[in-house]
Amino acid sequence: MSQGKLFLIPTYLSTDNDASFVSPMVTEVLQNTKHFFVENVRTARRFISSLKAGITIDELEFNILDKKSNWDQMYPLFEPLRNGEDMGVISEAGVPCLADPGNLAVSFAHQTNIQVVPMPGTSSIQMALIASGFNGQKFTFHGYLPIDRNPRQQKIRELEKLSQSGYTQLFMETPYRNQQLIKDILKTCRPDTLLSIAADISGSTEKILTQPVSKWQKTDIQIHKIPAIFSFGQFP
Repeated sequence: MSQGKLFLIPTYLSTDNDASFVSPMVTEVLQNTKHFFVENVRTARRFISSLKAGITIDELEFNILDKKSNWDQMYPLFEPLRNGEDMGVISEAGVPCLADPGNLAVSFAHQTNIQVVPMPGTSSIQMALIASGFNGQKFTFHGYLPIDRNPRQQKIRELEKLSQSGYTQLFMETPYRNQQLIKDILKTCRPDTLLSIAADISGSTEKILTQPVSKWQKTDIQIHKIPAIFSFGQFP
């Protein structure tokens, strides 16, 4: 018996996205898949239901895959794949495995000869980068910065310095801590350092702006509880 495939399924970036943001290829895979790895069951169910693609949600199986998941849990969860059924990985937002624990399932798939199929979709990290005006060939994504103030300010200084070499430095924060991160950046960085903020990407309140810290200090930016990507870099 041939084994199933593990599909990496993108979802919405913003809460006001709808089915028009999803590729027909993704919808077709969802219509033919019954087993999923998800970070949050409620979010995944809501996403699939919103597509209005004739999928009966109660017939689907959702397995939690989050930061608490571990390697030992993977083998029994992969049983549908070993039996020839496809499975999907659905992120909380955007594509799986970027700032997302989905890579645990993907790494297990590679080591057990399961075919991994990434589906076309958008990543907030990618979209923030291409909209920043910064170097899109040399860049690093650092994920979340430290929570405690002193280590966080130290990390901000480190990323600011790295960005001066021409390598774009991208990072993010839990949305409810965005305003505090902005305060720390404006307090820590040099006035001429370029900072790009991309908030609510693809959403109705989308805001993407790149300017020096000195201008940000005069800008009223309110993105509390709004997903955002931050980056330091240089213009050509």
